[in-house]
Amino acid sequence: MPTKRTRIPEKNPIVKQTRKKSSVKKKTRKAWPLALKLVLAGITLVLLSPFYYGYVLKIGTSTWQWIKDIGQDSNYPNYYDFDIRIPKKYSIHGIDVSYAQGKIDWQKVKAMKEGDVSITFAFIKATEGLLTVDPYFKRNWREAPKAGIVCGAYHYFRPKKSGKQQARFFLQTVNVENGDLPVVVDVETLDGKDPATMRKELNDFIVHIEAKTHVKPIIYSGLSFYQDYLQGYFDDHILWIAHYYKKELKTRHVNNWQFWQHSDIAKVNGINHAVDFNAFKGDLAAFQTLIIKSDKVSR
Repeated sequence: MPTKRTRIPEKNPIVKQTRKKSSVKKKTRKAWPLALKLVLAGITLVLLSPFYYGYVLKIGTSTWQWIKDIGQDSNYPNYYDFDIRIPKKYSIHGIDVSYAQGKIDWQKVKAMKEGDVSITFAFIKATEGLLTVDPYFKRNWREAPKAGIVCGAYHYFRPKKSGKQQARFFLQTVNVENGDLPVVVDVETLDGKDPATMRKELNDFIVHIEAKTHVKPIIYSGLSFYQDYLQGYFDDHILWIAHYYKKELKTRHVNNWQFWQHSDIAKVNGINHAVDFNAFKGDLAAFQTLIIKSDKVSR
């Protein structure tokens, strides 16, 4: 029986489809104008500049201080560098120092400034009673003027000791010169004596100092002590009054004060301990009239 031939179906030929390579157009970058390049370079330099960040920091600091000062008395604002409030209406400021402040860097003291407040003058303790010389007096008396600070020396008065002898002791220690502020006598205790005795010895001190320096001494005292024991007796002398943490010095019929010690807790660059802070009542012209210019002062 004849075999049946099976027909094998023919495969359709595989037609390879050739992909047409799409022509990729290269993007041509347009060159930036030279002026634009210069502007961008300038902006980059500004952003990287320390002056820029200093400017931003200054604005930020000022803004933050403005926020902190909201609600404060504008006449008695905080000065954060000095860490105290300072009465606003005074333009001449100073400190007073003794051994309690230790070794002072007077150049840093002079360089310190916050807002419109800087240190113009310093009263420096020289002596106390009949035997005590402040251990830092000579150094402070020498270095403070070198930094450009106007100085005055003060004596801590002891009513139980001879006023005249205390004056002599003081002048043996302090060489009062042109350019100094007048001598200061610091009286703030009765020292166990009655008020009349204290005033008698104080007057002896003042008379001797004025005879030798030809300048009336300034009298320093606390407000209460002055009103209780001194008011009405030495009214022809300039007063330096201590009265702390007040926005103004309120005195009963006391018009001859020129210096006000309004804080005892100030922080000042170059001084490692708290320091007393003072304001002068007048302007710079009035302050300069107090500076000794006579050629007759004790030498």
